[in-house]
Amino acid sequence: MPKMTFIERDGTRREVEAPLGLSVLEIAHRHDIDIEGACEGSLACSTCHVIVDASWFSKLEEPTEDEEDMLDLAFDLQETSRLGCQLIMSEELDGLVVKLPAGTRNAS
Repeated sequence: MPKMTFIERDGTRREVEAPLGLSVLEIAHRHDIDIEGACEGSLACSTCHVIVDASWFSKLEEPTEDEEDMLDLAFDLQETSRLGCQLIMSEELDGLVVKLPAGTRNAS
């Protein structure tokens, strides 16, 4: 089974199983990682914002315009920020590392 690592707000690294086809948001919820996802993955908020490790960022598909619009509302926006609901686990992403931002902003 593919795996991915979440770096929690306190710096703790948690490697978890990451089933193919699930979003980073869904994987986080399965493992009780503190990502809100207020809109339940409908691309209507930025509460599933994650910061992708720079070594993985170029392996991701480009964000849609809708995702970029929502990211503009995200707290602690970084160059490698993405929405967890839009990152779908694939074999190519086995080992993905994402960091939780310092906080979230629910502007929906």
